[in-house]
Amino acid sequence: MGTAARPAGNLQSPMMRHHTPRRRALTAIAILCLLTHPVAAQDAAVVGVPNIEARASGGDLWGALRAYRELLRARPVDYQALCNAARIGVDLGEFETNASRKDSLYAEALRYARRAAELEPTQAEAHFHIARALGHTALGASPRERVRLAVEVKERAERALRYAPDHAGALHIVGVWNAEVMRLNGIARTMARTFLGGSALADASWSEAIRALERAVALEPQRIVHRLDLALIYRDAGRRNDARAQLDRVVQSPPADYNDPQYLRAAADARARLR
Repeated sequence: MGTAARPAGNLQSPMMRHHTPRRRALTAIAILCLLTHPVAAQDAAVVGVPNIEARASGGDLWGALRAYRELLRARPVDYQALCNAARIGVDLGEFETNASRKDSLYAEALRYARRAAELEPTQAEAHFHIARALGHTALGASPRERVRLAVEVKERAERALRYAPDHAGALHIVGVWNAEVMRLNGIARTMARTFLGGSALADASWSEAIRALERAVALEPQRIVHRLDLALIYRDAGRRNDARAQLDRVVQSPPADYNDPQYLRAAADARARLR
């Protein structure tokens, strides 16, 4: 049996023949609206964390952060994306010269980290990123606010270590926290404990700072920032030969992380001052 030929000049369906030009235009617009939003969300989801991390590893942290923002609009409860976005926000903020942009990056990172901790309260990574974002935020805060933030920094880092005792990042924060408190003069420490609600500061010691940073270095010996901060702690604790040895290791290390060039310059400067 043959197929009946379609009458020439009658290529539209009966429904389409009755559409006016205006109605056809509105229909097209409606279809586009229905398609555009799901596709945008789908594209963000398809990009995925591994591809965004590849971009970050290549040095395009701003592009990676924008991609994570898109991904989190599509998947706001993606724990790993939240943690990674928090990490990148702090990395970008650390050496940002524009004060308002720096503050904005830290605030955004903290929001992501807190959301991650709400989703997975027993996962160390989220608490580590909260501590890291708060620690950097504290650098630009008033004395009273700095003490308040320092208390939570310590609490969050210790909570991360309860869930993952060998979390090198959390160990680093504990070490630097102890060192920063010990770098305060005695009067400042007393005032912080007595008048600013910083009783937790009484637990700080050089020995704990050294222990925590030495452990971080042992766990991640290739990470430049661990060795740099350990060297500075050795220096300020009076162990200058140990400080030189760490700085010698640092200045010979190839950069691997986004901020490593900045750390290498700081290490070279500290090494020159120790001569």
